[in-house]
Amino acid sequence: MRDNLSAFSRLDAGEAASELECLPYSVQHQDEGVCLLVRMGPHRILLDCGVGDISFLAKELTKSRRLPADLVLISHAHPDHARGSLALHKAFPLLPIYASEVTSKLLPLNWLDQDPEEIPSFCQALPLRSPVELEDGLVVELFPAGHLPGAVAILLTYTTQERAYKLLYTGDFFLSNSRLVEGLRLEELRGLELDVLIIEGTYGTSRHPHRRNQENQLAERINRAIADHYSVILPTPALGLGQELLMLLRSHHHFTGKDLDIWVDSAVAVGCDAYLELLSHLPPSVQNFARHQPLFWDERVRPRVRRLQPEYRATVGKSPCIVLTDSTDDLGKYCQPDTGPWLILLPEKIDIKVNKEYLAPTIVESYILAQHSDGPGTTQLIHNLRPQHVVFIHGSPAYLADLTGLEELQNRYHVHSPAAGILVELPIGDTFLQPAAPETNYEGELTELGTVITITIPEAITADPRWREFADTGLVEARWQGEELVLRGLSPRELLNQNSDRYTLSDVDCCGTCRHQRGQRCWNSASPLYNFKVTLEGYCPAFEGLFSPES
Repeated sequence: MRDNLSAFSRLDAGEAASELECLPYSVQHQDEGVCLLVRMGPHRILLDCGVGDISFLAKELTKSRRLPADLVLISHAHPDHARGSLALHKAFPLLPIYASEVTSKLLPLNWLDQDPEEIPSFCQALPLRSPVELEDGLVVELFPAGHLPGAVAILLTYTTQERAYKLLYTGDFFLSNSRLVEGLRLEELRGLELDVLIIEGTYGTSRHPHRRNQENQLAERINRAIADHYSVILPTPALGLGQELLMLLRSHHHFTGKDLDIWVDSAVAVGCDAYLELLSHLPPSVQNFARHQPLFWDERVRPRVRRLQPEYRATVGKSPCIVLTDSTDDLGKYCQPDTGPWLILLPEKIDIKVNKEYLAPTIVESYILAQHSDGPGTTQLIHNLRPQHVVFIHGSPAYLADLTGLEELQNRYHVHSPAAGILVELPIGDTFLQPAAPETNYEGELTELGTVITITIPEAITADPRWREFADTGLVEARWQGEELVLRGLSPRELLNQNSDRYTLSDVDCCGTCRHQRGQRCWNSASPLYNFKVTLEGYCPAFEGLFSPES
């Protein structure tokens, strides 16, 4: 912590070299949370407070600076962004803390171990899409960011006599619509003439199937487990994913009308109650659903959704059912010797500790139901905003390095990926040329003649300098990603390093034919290669073929 304290002192002493600087206290490389100090001229703004211990914020405060910041802005209510905000308020009661109205109401779910009556209402609600001047010359505006009800991207505008400086912090964002949250709208943010973008990189450059494909794959796996007389446990955080899963299970055709119990336990049930209190803030489609049947708790319509009360626990698992519970829960209390077998499904990118030695037979697998944008979504947002500086946070160092290494970003922007305690100076050039947004969609023609398919592409693609590198070997690799067919040029280096038989032998057990390989990364939590980039001809003992009976 010494480095960021010395950097903090530099900010406090007014020795900054530019009007804009960012000092990350914590950047969520693992599960340590997010906490960033941004300076815009004389203003010091704390973005999120997801750290568990805030004691470092109280150190080295000077007589002129008795608060660690001038104000605090919370992007959303997840613990890794908000769990330290209550302690921050208790330590500095005069420090103003702001968030969206929904986030201000969801924050108490971070402290379920405390008496609700003893948690002060310390967070002030700000309106959406309405500029508010919080300090002289400093304006904040909140835009819905997807990901979670109440989650916002935060636009800060600092105005001097010479010019206006604009910084956008995305928090956690998701461009796609999910079942309970509408995605971030790019059209609301275009044309901001942004100077700095602080953006999350949770999934690095990985590419995801379409959201509906993710849902269908998960629903099919659960349906297959139920048919094989397994019960299913889905441990999730209290807010967000658990409620999304519940809506998926209620409305997917695999489960509609099925004589099946869905039990909701622990903090996930409390999260469902909180959503019901915020129904008017949820999308119109969700409100319309709630007019015809209860959003969550419903014992009349199949599948039945019930809170897991103590009197029901003895029967859970004796016939196939589904349990949604908190990610910190002891799953052993469900997997008892007098129950049937269990399938435990763990969400990717959420660190959940599981003891695999239970009294009942269990299978542990992972699934993807993303609530963060993937690599293409991340670069799409950047190219639409075209800032001078891009600061990546919130992701493993390897994933963030993948993003900062992208030539399409390095050639257009000043790209940063700071570790905790490393001060990032953000000098703004008055003559900076906003790069033109790259064209991403082209129309061509497809001709199918027997076993030969010809794809004709427009001249705009072949005129691009990237085309020479894409097609220099004359070979491409085609791969389905959800409903999209993705074409990728093969480089000479790949041809030298890979077994040439790979392109003719599809029955070879290797990463290229493993169902857990997506975006050239391993997504099998049981594999020693999990979360690492893999070569397509690689192999590990956890291999599962694309077309194996289990898949």
